[in-house]
Amino acid sequence: MFKGQVEQDKFVVNVLQNKKNGIFLEIGSNDPIRINNTYVLEKNYNWKGIMIEYSNEWLSDYKKYRPNSIPIINDATKIDYKNLFETYDIPLNIDYLQIDLNAENGSTLNTLIKLDNEVMNKYKFATITFEHDYKEGLYHLPLVKETRIRSREIFKKRGYICVFEDIHPEQGPQYVFEDWYVHPDLVDMNYINILRNKNINNYVSNKITGKSINYKSIEY
Repeated sequence: MFKGQVEQDKFVVNVLQNKKNGIFLEIGSNDPIRINNTYVLEKNYNWKGIMIEYSNEWLSDYKKYRPNSIPIINDATKIDYKNLFETYDIPLNIDYLQIDLNAENGSTLNTLIKLDNEVMNKYKFATITFEHDYKEGLYHLPLVKETRIRSREIFKKRGYICVFEDIHPEQGPQYVFEDWYVHPDLVDMNYINILRNKNINNYVSNKITGKSINYKSIEY
């Protein structure tokens, strides 16, 4: 059912209790269906949102397969997010934010900093999946290290709670690459606390981050 790379969409659906008619901001959309974190939300739950992608190769497919959403073909690090939100009348409380760019070249962190500076003092996101790419082959790079550290500082400053940190795929814990957050004002924190406690023992040790969790091990 779910299309997200590591079932990010399953996380969102569960945390927001199968919410219908939600709103998302997907930064780094890539393919509109395959390994896409918002396709199921739009198709099965009638969500809509803004899809931001640098490449225009999927534009025709966005229009064909994602009719509820607005594709923006642009460099995510150069968008005026305040103007974007106002132009499309985005509500102050947004249900889901995805940031999936390139930590190696700084675009992931630079985009988050822009959001922090331009909209995060006014707008809140109920759920966030953030790809920091702190994995084998990349974790030693300065920009990747900074992305993981600074992103956590920014989200904490803005009041977000990290539900699952350093998620890894089936390939193994050496490929840790994402953190998942919620905003306590917009979700059921009783459920979040149960969710976190239920999964404490599902973390495994690794040489890169100390511990991480396989998305397949997450219990809802």
